[in-house]
Amino acid sequence: MKRLLSLALSAALLAALTLPAAAAEETQDARLAKVTALVKEALALDTEAYETFHGGLTEDLVPLWNLSWEGENRSLSVSALEDGTVVSLYRWESETAPAGYRWSFPTFPGSGSEGAQAVARDFLDRVLRPGETVELGASSSEGGLSASNCRWSGTVDLNGLPSPLHYSLSVENGQVEQFSRDVPEAAVVGGVPSPEAGVDSARAAGDLEETLKLRLEYVEEKAGRAVLRYVPDREAHSFLVDAKTGELLDLTELEAQMSRDSIAGGGEMENAAPTAKAMDAGEAGLTRAEQEGVRQMEGVLAPEALDKALRAESAYGLLGYALLGTVYESLTGEAGNRVTCALRYGRTEDGERLTRTITVDAKTGAVDSVRSSAPWDREQRITEEEALEKAEAFLETLCPERDLTLYQKDSGVSPLRTGKRAEWSFTFARAVNGLPFPANAYRVGIDAADGSVYSLSSTWDEEMAFDDANGLVSMETALSAWAGTYEAELAYRNVPRKLSKGDPAKLLEQGMEYAYGLRLTYGLEREGWYAGVDAKTGKPVQEDLGRTREPLTYKDLAGSSAKADVEALARYGVGYEGGSFRPAKRLTQWELVCLVSSLQGSARNPDAAEKDQRDSAYYDAYRLGLLRPAERDDGALLTRADVVRMLLDAAGYGPAARLRGIYTCDYSDKGTIPAEGLGYASIAQALGLASGAYAGDRAATRGDAASMLCRVLERET
Repeated sequence: MKRLLSLALSAALLAALTLPAAAAEETQDARLAKVTALVKEALALDTEAYETFHGGLTEDLVPLWNLSWEGENRSLSVSALEDGTVVSLYRWESETAPAGYRWSFPTFPGSGSEGAQAVARDFLDRVLRPGETVELGASSSEGGLSASNCRWSGTVDLNGLPSPLHYSLSVENGQVEQFSRDVPEAAVVGGVPSPEAGVDSARAAGDLEETLKLRLEYVEEKAGRAVLRYVPDREAHSFLVDAKTGELLDLTELEAQMSRDSIAGGGEMENAAPTAKAMDAGEAGLTRAEQEGVRQMEGVLAPEALDKALRAESAYGLLGYALLGTVYESLTGEAGNRVTCALRYGRTEDGERLTRTITVDAKTGAVDSVRSSAPWDREQRITEEEALEKAEAFLETLCPERDLTLYQKDSGVSPLRTGKRAEWSFTFARAVNGLPFPANAYRVGIDAADGSVYSLSSTWDEEMAFDDANGLVSMETALSAWAGTYEAELAYRNVPRKLSKGDPAKLLEQGMEYAYGLRLTYGLEREGWYAGVDAKTGKPVQEDLGRTREPLTYKDLAGSSAKADVEALARYGVGYEGGSFRPAKRLTQWELVCLVSSLQGSARNPDAAEKDQRDSAYYDAYRLGLLRPAERDDGALLTRADVVRMLLDAAGYGPAARLRGIYTCDYSDKGTIPAEGLGYASIAQALGLASGAYAGDRAATRGDAASMLCRVLERET
């Protein structure tokens, strides 16, 4: 069957490749045969093991062929352009590992990553075209515990310059399992410009630095304290410099123009309203905690009273709205216990549904928040200026004692949020020493159709301490320091361009006027992330956004025979938190589970873990195959034989270890090993978990567990 299929496909390929050059138009089968042959040649594919093959075609900006091979316990899918350029690949082969909910037990990293990188490099050499390069750095899985999978992702350089085109690739068991990439033909219009720049980087840097804008405001430096900092102006536009002509490009405005010409309208997702909860708190038979919970509801106003108070305030625009339901909720926080009530309203306008949910303090009626939904195609009768006046007047009534300043007109910040809007939105920040502190703010949205309050939310901390506003560096000094963190980088970037007759007809037929194209530009780039400039020192504030976990360290390993093994595990985050390992302590089931669970990246302190942490660790252990749920016994003391059995089961040796009559071993005490444990003991000797005397009945220690786990992680896969 497979031989006949191979011959048939080969014949089709030969026929396709010998079609007359003058043929006006290739048939679909000929095109498929040609691209299949090109892909097989490019990837050096041997497809004899597959039993079926089929191809599909997607034609958008360019034709994209989808080729699929299927065989027993294996499949291969490749997508490619008409010229055979490989865009993606996915290979699947059945695994012999147990199916179901188990995870693979990892190994220490070895030389496999170097071999995988060679495989990845060879593959990329085959699929990348002239002018395209990829810099393969360390695998994303390198440096950690892993099985056999190495992954890379990044950008494809064009003509030696960075580009916005991305790729991802993974190698497993010595072959590429997954690959995908962006190609200019399918991502942008206009092709790839030449890499020669007509403008030098110094001139471009000067032009770009002049576009930088900062604003002085308070930021929370640590809990409870705010300092002054020059930060990027959120409403400032992003700019690039055309590397050919030196033209300064307002990227924000170009994207806004593309959005305005492309978006025909839309609607807001209706905010899901909370589901009403039935409350039945009978007084008889309640515990003390339940009685305390009931007491929280004392003094709560009835829905009718809360509704009446809200309707009395015209700013909420509830005329014509019906009260659909209410939800009372008890909250506990730093400010103490309180009860809120969410009142949900609705009405129909021209066949469209409008909703408004207002959450209030259930005892005082003070409004906490407002959220609404309405069609985007409603007529806008309120201008942004009128909406701002209404928002200011509303806040003056809502919280007259708070000093607020207009911080941001949210309505026009994003270039993608254009066209008709249901609301005009504003942020009013807390004012301190005449300067804004946006971490404390009110956000108010005004209904663009009728001027009512469409949305409301706030954050506020009365206990915040603020630095004084003396001895500040100037804006010029701050801008100079800020500009010094950047360099002007020459690269290909996506820039909106107006379509013309020479561009793909499919885009023009869809009514599109703009599309992204690659453009050789200078842009400001830098290493690391900066939060702004300290307003008193004038130095840029750099922040580490990494979430790297602190390595595990211990103070109690001196003199322990397990010291090297415990420290080897600690380098990969495997072990116990808390600064102590206690290697001589007798090992409990929970302590082994805690140790093995840390293979999944969550080290815990076994002596201080809460119940939910214990349950989570045991769940990891179940998935790894260390034990079954019915075997859980947190405090059970384990023997060395118990630890051997559990670790080998987790690593997948259990079925083989349980075979009878095929094992032998050289332990000095092999005569004491029970028949049902001989397989485990023999495999343990082969892997180095035990030597000399097996001592299976001896009590295991934490140090024993660490050393045995190391030997399992050192195994060859």
